[in-house]
Amino acid sequence: MNASKSSSSKSSSKYTPQKSSSTSTYVLGGLALLVIAAVVIGGVLWQNSRSQPRADGYGSVQNAAVTSSVDDDGVVRLGLPEATRTVDFYEDAMCPYCAELENTYGQELAQKIDEGTIAVRYHMLDFLNQLSPSGDYSTRAAAASQCVAATGDGPAYSAFHSALFSPDFQPEEKGSADHTADELAARATEAGASDEAAQCITDGTRVADAATDAATGSAALAAAGARGTPTVIVDGAIVDTTTNSAWVSDLG
Repeated sequence: MNASKSSSSKSSSKYTPQKSSSTSTYVLGGLALLVIAAVVIGGVLWQNSRSQPRADGYGSVQNAAVTSSVDDDGVVRLGLPEATRTVDFYEDAMCPYCAELENTYGQELAQKIDEGTIAVRYHMLDFLNQLSPSGDYSTRAAAASQCVAATGDGPAYSAFHSALFSPDFQPEEKGSADHTADELAARATEAGASDEAAQCITDGTRVADAATDAATGSAALAAAGARGTPTVIVDGAIVDTTTNSAWVSDLG
């Protein structure tokens, strides 16, 4: 092949960048960046607004007429005796997303409970035991929950339930430590629980039952068509708590 022809062929097929930028290009590029920044900032603000505690300042249940009880399957009912509409919560004391749900909507739910609009049924599961340092924290926390609820003191149970998921108390998944029975009992006492409830927790009276009840709750969760915690069910339907921030107010 002729060398000059080869050189010419390579030269003609080589891509040569051409100047294409202009003032309008830079303006459009700047506008695009502004739009992207606005979308990102808007998304962050929207996400932050969704995670802000609703009814902030209300606290846990305050109405002394609100009672707590433990059903045969270990489910804790919290509400006025005459409340007819129920909301079912499936939770695990180690679950960080359960904590987010509690910290965002717990006070608003407490207000609804005090008003008698709803009663809440808490199904405490223990499938996250494996992520707790002790290997059984979820079960022991569920048992402690039952100990407090069994006394019938609704406000004390509500405060203790909130404490289980508070940032200063909930153990980290795969963390270095969780809480002993004595520490759970002390937190229950701080929440207003009786000496009877504290003794029940310290003695581990309900731990075996809580493990059985958690297995029953997991089966019920699967039967409802859900796979994890937290799951909220109202009138037999799973509630979208991730995108509908008004789901509690929608209860009535």
